[in-house]
Order: sequence, then C-alpha cells, then structure tokens
Amino acid sequence: MICLITGTARGIGRAIAEKFLQEGHRVYGIDLRPEGPDHPLYTHLRQDLREALPDLPDPEILISCAGSLEEEEALSVNLEAAIAFTEHFETSPVLRSVLYIASASARNGAEFPRYVASKAGLVGYMKNRALKLAERGITVNSISPGGVITAANQHILESESLYAAVKAETLLGKWAEPEEVAGLAYYLTVINRSITGEDILMDNGEMLKSNFIW
Repeated sequence: MICLITGTARGIGRAIAEKFLQEGHRVYGIDLRPEGPDHPLYTHLRQDLREALPDLPDPEILISCAGSLEEEEALSVNLEAAIAFTEHFETSPVLRSVLYIASASARNGAEFPRYVASKAGLVGYMKNRALKLAERGITVNSISPGGVITAANQHILESESLYAAVKAETLLGKWAEPEEVAGLAYYLTVINRSITGEDILMDNGEMLKSNFIW
C-alpha cells in the first residue's frame, strides 16, 4: 500500500514510517528536517506542511504525525497543517484509512495552552472526518499518547528526578516507546476495518491513576 506520513524525521513519526516499511509498504514522508528512514521503499519530501502540498501518488493510508511544542506555532502546525494535509489527499479514490497522532493532553489539559488546544482540536476534527468519510468505507481515528521516549522529551529523560516524577504519575511506572505507538498505528490503519471515530489513549494508565481516600 502507499502511505503518506508526516513528521517522519524522528520520534513517533519515524517509528511509524519504519513499521510500515518493515511490513513492505511504500512510504512517502513529509518533514521539515532533511532526512527520514534509509529504505528503498521510502521517499522523503522536505516540506513545511503549512505551505502548498505536493502532488503524490494516490495514497491508501494517511497518517498525520508532525507536531510542535512551541506555543507560537502549535495551532498552525498541529491543527491547521493537519487539516490541510487531510483535505489535500482525502480525495484519493483508493484511500482506506486516516490516522492522527494527538495527545493525552487533549483530554486532561495538562500542557501548554495552545498545544493542548491544537491537540483537542485535532481529536474533534478526526471525528468530523470519520463522519464524512464513512460513506466511502474509510476509517478515521486518532492515538493520544501520554509520555513517550523521544528526543523531544530528552531533558526529562536525562534528569533522574524529573523522569522518576513523571513515571510516578502512571500506573505502570513507565513511558511508552515510539515503536508501541507505531504498532497501534499499523493496526488501526491496515488491519482494523470496524473502529472509526475513536481516540485511543496510550498513557500507561496516567489518566486513570488516582488515590482513594477513606
């Protein structure tokens, strides 16, 4: 299958691209950074998603993963660019699945305000596209990771006290690996044919954790 994935230079997006490549799919990756996975089935396009998007072969799978933690660009990169990406490619006659990488912050509001708003908006937009694209049999979902072990979180991973504190906020006492998100992304887009309009939380039980006082 032909897959279009944004944010493939590093982190979750790169892990998702590598998973699809391992499974033998053709991947076109779009990222501001100059390179993505080194694989014969991979084509890298260095592109700002907020600019005019290129014409590519009709995709069967769209995955929007590119994102920014910077407040001044969170809404334009995380939400508006994801909308533009979807609307540019969703007319593909062979499209079968769309997936967005959102964030647990969309549910608990526990990060920077515009970042939270962008990810909450992305989940809402996902539901809108699920309603619209269902008539074509296309599934549309999102994944909302909690803490993930990526370069974007390096300052926490390198601090023993900070990493201990964030792990203590979860039921399982850990953060997720990017490859775990990639595995779920693959299931939702390639294997799944019945789940649509759903935001799947992957946060090691952080949202559930509570202390019962009696």
